Amino acid sequence: MRDATPGAIYLADYRAPDFLINRTELHFHLGEEETIVTSRLHLLRSCEVDGTPPLVLNGQDMELLQVSIDNEPLAPEAFEVNDDTLVIADVPEQCVLSCRTRIRPQDNTSLEGLYRSHSMYCTQCEAEGFRKITYYLDRPDVMSVFTVTIEADPDQFPVLLSNGNLFASTTLDNGLQQVTWHDPFPKPSYLFALVAGDLEHVEDTFTTAGGREVTLRIYVEPKDLGKCAHAMDSLKRSMRWDEEVFGREYDLDIFNVVAVDDFNMGAMENKSLNIFNTSCVLCDPDITTDQGYQRVESIVAHEYFHNWSGNRVTCRDWFQLSLKEGFTVFRDAEFSADMGSRTVKRVEDVSLLRTAQFTEDAGPMAHPVRPDSYIEINNFYTATVYEKGAEVVRMIHTLLGPERFRSGSDLYFQRHDGQAVTCEDFLCAMEDASGVDLTQFRRWYAQAGTPQLRVRDRYDADARTYTLEFSQSCPPTPGQPQKQPVVIPCAMGLLGDAGNLPLRLRGEPVDAETADNTHRVLIIDQPSQEFVFENVAERPVPSLLRGFSAPVRLDYPYSREALCQLMSRDDDGFVRWDSAQTLAVQVISEVQEQLATGQAASVDDMLLAACAQLLEDATLDPAMVAEMLTLPSENYLAELAGEGAADVEAIHAARRAVQQAIGRELAGPLLARYRELEVTGDYAPSGEQIAARSLRNLCLGYLAGADAQHLALAAGQFAAADNLTDRLAALRVLACHGSEADWQQPLSRFYSDWQHEALAVNHWLTTQAMMPDAGVIARVRELMQHPAFDLRNPNKVRSLVGGFAGHNPLNFHRADGEGYRLLREAVAELNGINPQIAARLLAPLTRWRYYRGRADLMRAELEKLAGMEDLSPDVYEVVTKSLQ
Repeated sequence: MRDATPGAIYLADYRAPDFLINRTELHFHLGEEETIVTSRLHLLRSCEVDGTPPLVLNGQDMELLQVSIDNEPLAPEAFEVNDDTLVIADVPEQCVLSCRTRIRPQDNTSLEGLYRSHSMYCTQCEAEGFRKITYYLDRPDVMSVFTVTIEADPDQFPVLLSNGNLFASTTLDNGLQQVTWHDPFPKPSYLFALVAGDLEHVEDTFTTAGGREVTLRIYVEPKDLGKCAHAMDSLKRSMRWDEEVFGREYDLDIFNVVAVDDFNMGAMENKSLNIFNTSCVLCDPDITTDQGYQRVESIVAHEYFHNWSGNRVTCRDWFQLSLKEGFTVFRDAEFSADMGSRTVKRVEDVSLLRTAQFTEDAGPMAHPVRPDSYIEINNFYTATVYEKGAEVVRMIHTLLGPERFRSGSDLYFQRHDGQAVTCEDFLCAMEDASGVDLTQFRRWYAQAGTPQLRVRDRYDADARTYTLEFSQSCPPTPGQPQKQPVVIPCAMGLLGDAGNLPLRLRGEPVDAETADNTHRVLIIDQPSQEFVFENVAERPVPSLLRGFSAPVRLDYPYSREALCQLMSRDDDGFVRWDSAQTLAVQVISEVQEQLATGQAASVDDMLLAACAQLLEDATLDPAMVAEMLTLPSENYLAELAGEGAADVEAIHAARRAVQQAIGRELAGPLLARYRELEVTGDYAPSGEQIAARSLRNLCLGYLAGADAQHLALAAGQFAAADNLTDRLAALRVLACHGSEADWQQPLSRFYSDWQHEALAVNHWLTTQAMMPDAGVIARVRELMQHPAFDLRNPNKVRSLVGGFAGHNPLNFHRADGEGYRLLREAVAELNGINPQIAARLLAPLTRWRYYRGRADLMRAELEKLAGMEDLSPDVYEVVTKSLQ
């Protein structure tokens, strides 16, 4: 650790750069033992700067060989180099600064900057990786036009890629291949990319609405060439959708994608040269699940959409990260909704938000969508910045409506093209285009925590009025003990005996357009408000927060009868799913209380009847039925329990009892749907097939979980499956519900058949990490020594260690603390290898305050990490904030 107590960086301290870099010329000589980087920076002192401050360039983990100004080498006393900076005191108003540095990518295990993955060189520069390549003003508000020359041995590195269009290619007299790439669009250094390797590619073309023909290429290792078709199709769909929905065309002649096995993130939107984790681009039925196909489509779209929302218009500083990420997550969610089921997509997104972001909001790392401070920016690539940030953009869309939102986004791109801007600039464009005042709405960017929306109602039969009373609050979060009311758009309806009722607010004129409206959005912007509906002929059931119109916790005392009515008859798909989840939570909690008092588990017939109705209704989308029948996770139930109240064993036992009751009591309809939904013919990641497999495999889990005789179904499905979705679902049913005799041979066969496919092996690792038996910790430790595992590969770490700590709560929270110790030891070892991944693994330990009887054990492991020497800033920040 460079500093025993790394200091925080504050948004309030932002100041514009002292220098600008109009042009950046880079020359890379790639070698086996070292890489020599020569940079030429065309500097201009900012006109906003008072005086003549020194030039301070960022730089880490490199050797400075030479530095010169306007081709004159500087004497050693003219500059100062330390671990993080190159400082030159006397720099002209305008000059060309040249630096020659030596780096060793093959030794770079952080996977930031330029590093080696197998035989390939590649880069990851967001957020601050470029400073590991050369000395630079490594900040997003310094935008420059890049020209990049790369030379390397053509036998080792026949493919040499960088940003922009290919400008020149030649063979040098010494036999080395040299290429030059030029990107005409100014960009910050975090969007720089370089790839060199022995790669092959698939190629296609796309003609933009304006008539530009764009060459599309996906580069992979030769063995993966046949796994790119889905990603290519997804890219072309994304490009067309962005033109049609947001009016954004692609702006260069070529768009390249490269798949890399060693990558900290999912993918990176570098201008015209997107670098992807292999798990987010390669697709094949034998190594990719249905969800994997959908994830690839979504991530390909996300990175492509960044070409405008992130590249052409970028963020001024890293506090504005959600400006590009939240906006782009919203865009990719809308794309995915248009490509498939809008309701199922919304359910999936809200499930992630509630399990990941709400938990983050309630923990020690809680921060606003636009944070006030950070120690290590890598720790702020969070669910709050991405998922909650997207929900904030979605609320703007709701408040403005589709047409005015599109006008606002058009104005934003037009006004700020080629600039590094702030969240405020985005909001101002929305205001100016729509005429809607978003002053109070800005609090969503500044306040951490999940607002609580309390709703109560009363019905006056004589007056035929129905009143909804709203109140909002937000719990304290670190550094923010007091919260102000935010703007909450609450989409709602009223459900009567015959369906959803017409809505008319008191004092509101009736016209032909609104007379039969059964859906509307109420704006909650005060601590408490009241809305009175007139001409309501019966006491309705309120359908609240339709489509999850705001990222809040809803508090309304629904009876189980009301929840069943909403599940079966409301015309909002999200509310139907949410009602099913709420009913399941109520029943699981009731069973937990029964078991705690020594009673036998008795599952409410109302839940069983509702599940039976869903299974037997052939008119419903099977994918939606699968979502509605999926029980809330144990992690989510623990989070709902609140601080100090989560009893891991009790939650597991209660949820398991409810799961078994459904499987036992509904065995007939479950088995019927399982057989009925068998997909015949060739595999296709189509909406119809995905829906059928999702419900069929859920039925299999319920059946096998209730009665061991149904394990034979799983064994048969595993043996006969022609795709990973069905094969993996069967394997996990055997591993979760069977004995060692049931799962040992299938696990061995899976590895034997697919050991040559890294992505399939990752699923094999996760399956074992999630097994509920008491021997799982010893098994995870053994697997960490297995040839298939590599601590330096983030995908392997996430699959095994992350799979155990994040998705096996019963064993991670084992009473002897062995689960916590395993995670702490893995983090400690990763701290010196890849601090970014180490810090992200820590999330389950940061929730120590929530677990009854486990808090001291969890805290003790955090304290051991805090006492380590050479603790990275990444891990230091998470640990110290968790212990406060």
